[in-house]
Amino acid sequence: MISITRLLCGQSSFGDELRYKEGLSHPLQRRPVVVWNTTRTCNLSCIHCYSDSCNKRYPNELSTDEAKKMLGGLARFKVPVLLFSGGEPLLRKDIFQLNSFAKDLGLRTVLSTNGTLITKKLASRIKEQRIDYVGVSLDGIGLRNDRFRGRYGAFNLALAGIRNLLEAGQKAGLRFTISRHNYPDLGLLFKLIEEEKIERACFYHLVYAGRGSSMAQDDLSHIEMRRCIDAICDWALKLNRKGLQKEVLTVDNHADGVYIYLKTKKQNHQKAKEMLRLLAFNAGNSSGIGIANIDNLGFVHADQFWQSYSFGNVRERDFGELWLDTKDKLMRGLKNRKPHLKGRCAHCKFLGICNGNFRVRAQAVYNDIWQEDPACYLTEEEIS
Repeated sequence: MISITRLLCGQSSFGDELRYKEGLSHPLQRRPVVVWNTTRTCNLSCIHCYSDSCNKRYPNELSTDEAKKMLGGLARFKVPVLLFSGGEPLLRKDIFQLNSFAKDLGLRTVLSTNGTLITKKLASRIKEQRIDYVGVSLDGIGLRNDRFRGRYGAFNLALAGIRNLLEAGQKAGLRFTISRHNYPDLGLLFKLIEEEKIERACFYHLVYAGRGSSMAQDDLSHIEMRRCIDAICDWALKLNRKGLQKEVLTVDNHADGVYIYLKTKKQNHQKAKEMLRLLAFNAGNSSGIGIANIDNLGFVHADQFWQSYSFGNVRERDFGELWLDTKDKLMRGLKNRKPHLKGRCAHCKFLGICNGNFRVRAQAVYNDIWQEDPACYLTEEEIS
């Protein structure tokens, strides 16, 4: 994650200790944020879904007892955050029982949801559960979101869910995946953030996985990406100048940090120097290092998009044991990837703060996990 508000506005948030902390560049010492796909079942059918979820029951998902055993392993390994994802995690009947168990173990928990099921009653229950944050996905305004999410009325239901969460006093925010289908709605989305008093918004770049495997052609062009980041930065600065404490982040493309640094360097050398220091602490893409995924069947992956390769299953070995096992060739490579990278990534002078960006996108486009990330929009002049 790249915190736009921290880099541009100097505004800190609770997540900065995970993003901008000295020592994050030591892969074997770092503990990952774990995304757990609690279930693959989902009541929506989003065109970019990395888990290719549908509204049906999937067999052999982790039982309550198996999930508790897994959570115990995560607590022993001292993971900083557990993110309940899906599918739609609120469709898992024991989700609150498992959250209570995780909280009692001392884990910080986050809920990633499409928001359509969150009534006032459910919002109050989520608040009572001491969930640290709820991220609600919106991928456009009105019908544009509904087309993206595969269900008419999904926008209104998700917006009602957000309102119910905020009314209950629950910390919540938006998750928006950028594509050619919806990026014209960015201005309207920021207007919504201001009007609805939403405190946090994460803007995700497309990752070509699951149902999104064929969406490389639906990604923004490099010129459009630059314009999009410009717009997000401009809106974040406008909100800050109004005195509104909004946290704005971009996710899944570490070219964003470099791009913002280079723009700032032309205007404010001292501010850019501090940005570079923070980005160096962040250390770039952390698939297999600072982010991990456990799927609905218990298989461990380098991140939630890398479902095609598993390091093992938590039913058989503790998560921490699997995560530190560098006998696995891919795990060993991800924890020290710089010597393996090819193309533009191999000679980029910002490799130390980007770490080669997303390997899954390289695999999707070039069928080579070590090739350059096709979504890097920096010019040759900027990186050489």
